[in-house]
Amino acid sequence: MGTPELNLFDGRVRTVGGLTIPHEGTLSVSEWIGKLTIAQGSLAGQPFNVLPWQRAFIESALAPGIQQAALSVGRGNGKTTLVAALAGAFIDGPLRQPKAEVPVVAASYAQARIAFEHVRNFLDQRLFPRAHWRVTDSINWSLIEHRPTGARLRVVSSNPKRAHGLAPALVICDEPAQWQVGDGERMYSALVTSLGKIPDSRLIALGTRPSDTNHWFARLLETKSEGVVAHCYASDPDDDIFARDTWLAANPSMPYMPHLEKAIALEAAQCRNNPTMVPAFRALRLNQGVRDSDSVQALVELSDWKRCAAKTAEAAGPTVWGIDLGGTKALSAVACYWPETFRLDSIAEVGCEPTLVQRGITDGVHTLYQQAEDAGELHVSESRIPSTTDLLRRALDRWGAPAAIVADRWRVAELRDAHERLIPSSAVVTRGQGFKDGADDVRRFRAAVALSQVVPCQRLFLLDSGVLHAVVTLDAAGNAKLAKLAEGGRKTKLRDDVAAAAILAVGYGSRARDAMSDSDSPRSARSW
Repeated sequence: MGTPELNLFDGRVRTVGGLTIPHEGTLSVSEWIGKLTIAQGSLAGQPFNVLPWQRAFIESALAPGIQQAALSVGRGNGKTTLVAALAGAFIDGPLRQPKAEVPVVAASYAQARIAFEHVRNFLDQRLFPRAHWRVTDSINWSLIEHRPTGARLRVVSSNPKRAHGLAPALVICDEPAQWQVGDGERMYSALVTSLGKIPDSRLIALGTRPSDTNHWFARLLETKSEGVVAHCYASDPDDDIFARDTWLAANPSMPYMPHLEKAIALEAAQCRNNPTMVPAFRALRLNQGVRDSDSVQALVELSDWKRCAAKTAEAAGPTVWGIDLGGTKALSAVACYWPETFRLDSIAEVGCEPTLVQRGITDGVHTLYQQAEDAGELHVSESRIPSTTDLLRRALDRWGAPAAIVADRWRVAELRDAHERLIPSSAVVTRGQGFKDGADDVRRFRAAVALSQVVPCQRLFLLDSGVLHAVVTLDAAGNAKLAKLAEGGRKTKLRDDVAAAAILAVGYGSRARDAMSDSDSPRSARSW
């Protein structure tokens, strides 16, 4: 016997799998959800009032032919409660299918259990006898199973090893921006490929926007392809963060939830007195896709970089090369800066193993490396470690000899050997990566970007990605240096090698301009 449509109880009963269960009249999914009662949060005990924006998402996500749906709104708008109600409909409602699975996937097991608890509370309100349900909830295993049909919901962490063997009717991906870089990309790929096992199965991802535009959730929010729908409520980074219209753009529930508007207004007032709260307010309340911590700041503002990228500049005058050499996992990069015209160009080289496709998956940047290779910005070395000599030779062919070369002290002996063979006329200057040298380089780079004294060449994928995703750490005096390894919570797989090279080049070029503009300086315009 097929599974009946189950919604609002009307007093009749049906037999499913040998058990007698109440039969319910036919309602839409939104109407079924509207019969639930919210069990957690400030609205606990109130009926689930399906708001217009929620109804629009439900209709879009469940439309025929849709396989993936993405939802992004500011914190506190009820997105987790909404998707938990949808999950309940898949195991105890109009969307229930025999033996269907609903995995709830999050960055951690504890995070995924939040949605699990919402579903459990919703199902506790149903009129089915408890004998029809099997609930397992332990420290490492949480599952709800409907005995007559075998439909079940379980909690899964974002470890891709956990995705094998899934046959989901619905996959819920909670707060993907918090998933581990690399593992999260592989987990997403594993979940998408598992959807074909059950007819009309689909994936729903929800959360605040990632700060990394190469993150799979950020890409999903921007996808226009068939079978994918995305609803994103976010304010623009240039909007006034203290204006109600700005809040409303990212918080569609605000007109219906006075407590939400009150909380946002309070946090905005706190931001006026405490600027360190602004990054979290922008990220979580305004959903602007920025980092939520002021202890780890973005290298530059997105709006400033976009303004620089909209300009053009000639390749005229002497050049400065900034060089950041990498090992087997990192890129080796050269950034070329023209201090007189502000033009900035770059190239990079990477080892031959692993492949660019594998690197993209591991680093969580999707097809970025392949795009950079196609654009001539990235070259694959014949060896496992990028060749410094080959890198300098390509830079020399591209730009001619520089007036100066600036590098950190990593592999500097190898750099000097290659430099003496190829470009002995250029000076080599080394800079430290700590606050003593690094803070001045970062300050000058930031100032140059703010003043539009950096004009990146068009279609530089690695430069754009590196600069926009690079982070800096602060010392007690507020000086900033480029974060390395896991400093300040930086993602260790973040590839900012090209950004590091650009900071060195622009920092040195800025100091050279200052020296040349100083009337008392004996240095001429050509003496670098």
